[in-house]
Amino acid sequence: MPRNSYKDVENSFMVNIMPKKPLGFQSADVSSPDHRILVKITIRERIEPYPSGKRLYYSISFRGKEILVDSPLAMDFKDAPPLARNLVLTRREEKTINEKWQAVHGKSKSILNLCNELHLWLREKEEPGRRLELFFRAYNDGVAFRYFLPRQPGMRSFKLTNERSEFRFTSNHTAWAADYGSYISPQEALFEKKSLRQITPSSIIGLPLLVKVDESRWVAITEANVTDWAGMYLTGTGVNPYALVSSLSPRLDEPGVLVSSNTPHYSPWRVVMIGQSPGDLIESNIILNLNEPCEIRDTSWIKPGKAAWDWWCGGYIPDAKFKVGMNTDTMKYFIEFAAEMGFEYMVVDAGWYGEPNKPEADVTKPIPELNIHELIKFANEKNVRIIVWLDWRDVERKIDEAFQLYEKWGIAGVKIDYMDRDDQEMVNFYHKVLKEAAEHCLLVEFHGAYKPDGLQRTYPNLITREGVLGNEYNKWSSLVTPEHTVTIPFTRMLAGPMDFTPGGFRHATKTTFRPRNTGPFVMGTRCHQLAMLVVYESPLQVLCDSPYNYRGQPGLDFLRIVPTTWDETRFLNGEVGEYITIARKHGSDWFVGSMTNWEPREIEIPLGFLGDGKYVAHVFEDAPEADDFPDRVCEKRFEVTSRDILVARMASGGGYVAHIFSVAKGKTGIDG
Repeated sequence: MPRNSYKDVENSFMVNIMPKKPLGFQSADVSSPDHRILVKITIRERIEPYPSGKRLYYSISFRGKEILVDSPLAMDFKDAPPLARNLVLTRREEKTINEKWQAVHGKSKSILNLCNELHLWLREKEEPGRRLELFFRAYNDGVAFRYFLPRQPGMRSFKLTNERSEFRFTSNHTAWAADYGSYISPQEALFEKKSLRQITPSSIIGLPLLVKVDESRWVAITEANVTDWAGMYLTGTGVNPYALVSSLSPRLDEPGVLVSSNTPHYSPWRVVMIGQSPGDLIESNIILNLNEPCEIRDTSWIKPGKAAWDWWCGGYIPDAKFKVGMNTDTMKYFIEFAAEMGFEYMVVDAGWYGEPNKPEADVTKPIPELNIHELIKFANEKNVRIIVWLDWRDVERKIDEAFQLYEKWGIAGVKIDYMDRDDQEMVNFYHKVLKEAAEHCLLVEFHGAYKPDGLQRTYPNLITREGVLGNEYNKWSSLVTPEHTVTIPFTRMLAGPMDFTPGGFRHATKTTFRPRNTGPFVMGTRCHQLAMLVVYESPLQVLCDSPYNYRGQPGLDFLRIVPTTWDETRFLNGEVGEYITIARKHGSDWFVGSMTNWEPREIEIPLGFLGDGKYVAHVFEDAPEADDFPDRVCEKRFEVTSRDILVARMASGGGYVAHIFSVAKGKTGIDG
């Protein structure tokens, strides 16, 4: 039985099995533990052309109002009729899942997994009489469903050609969507504001998709636990202008086939995140809860942290007394800075083993200019560890030998790049990498990657991933605007950690910004970039700029002290594409980050999340002249209590950060 089987899930949780229902029923329902969310499942006649006969539908309501209505489910197979028509419910079972578990890293430490699950058994009334099982889970923060194809005569194996999971909204709601235009994509795009009607059958909409149903009902569609399956996208149906339907990434080796495998087999969870505000979705842990428990017995070697990085700045070191490039001296320069700052890692990027994706490329042999053993020894003496960049195709050829060698060398992790796909074969590659990396105590950072699906719960050595239009785009485009940077926390970040590579310290205004490859600029203020370290979830925060641009600069102290993993996360205020404020707790300290788009604004930040007692707020905020001089920062300290309200005054493209700690901690507030 596969690892993510129903039996494994059941045994891992505290469950409450409800009485079985009699045969012959045509409807079922399940509600969230707080009863605000209700899922109804019915079988009834369908009048639409594909396919005719009785169909299975589901609908979702939230706080008494329908969000999704009469949304059908179906699966198509090669050389077989669709598994959709003339289904009958033969059995149903209900249970409550209620457990707490501890995350190794992320936005929350202690996580409650609480939901009601409905398990449905179905079969075709007519020949060939195939069987299908469905699972629906109703959480307080959303709904998830998945398909299960049991082992059965005539279906020992299958080739899926279409999965038609529909999401039918009630009207032409506003959505924030990233249209990748192709299934071959690094999933780095803008999330554009549009109506549901504007999503057509030719669209290839990436996940998550954020939908504003009304002022007090927000929805995001995504997926979780993608295992031996293809990644999901959304398109228009061409029939109902307010309906979306799943579209899977096709296999490259079998035209027309999406998933080729054996039974028994589970699909990923199709997830509908639900909240009264978009901030409710940011706080949600539903994606992690839908994944399997940790497979790594000893996780003590998995250390979140910050990293220095040479690639983004393009070797911008004007005062260098050595030849700048991919060589030992340049990497030592960055390692020395990481040590000064207390950063845990240095990312040695492309070029360290020569030109990638060539027949002669060898991920076990550094170029002559880079003495990897000397570099690792130098870094270790300074309490810094090395993460090396790899092209995935070069990894695939030598994964066993390379990972074993990296462990022997003392490498901390691997940054694997250019996958640019999430078809079934590539999904399985991700799982293989994580499993083998864990066996050799290697962290994994995926770049050129598809969006997260919660796999970091099962393999917490998955420390972060890209799949986001991040700071690197400042080198060649004008896309990374403050509007974009305050949109992605409400969209892409809902799926999980994102390696945006924040911390650019060469700033430009809206009118002065120009793309530049070496020594690039960022749009907006210094405090806007600082706030990313709080607002953006990423257990590995890779600081993008050159030590030359960091040293002696205002705001540098905040980069020293801000953590990358959290015990608790609170959304305080914000509007999609306008501004955002998030508070995160680490130990007994709180960190607050606010960001705005090009609109200067003043917002209030109530401190009711603090406990009793007196605290010190160490604040970094935009200087009064930051509209014109975006690198300028005001730093101040003052006492606060939970009854106080901070006022964040942000310049155009501005930001605000605060480190709040108990008065008893003294001047710095830093533990240890």
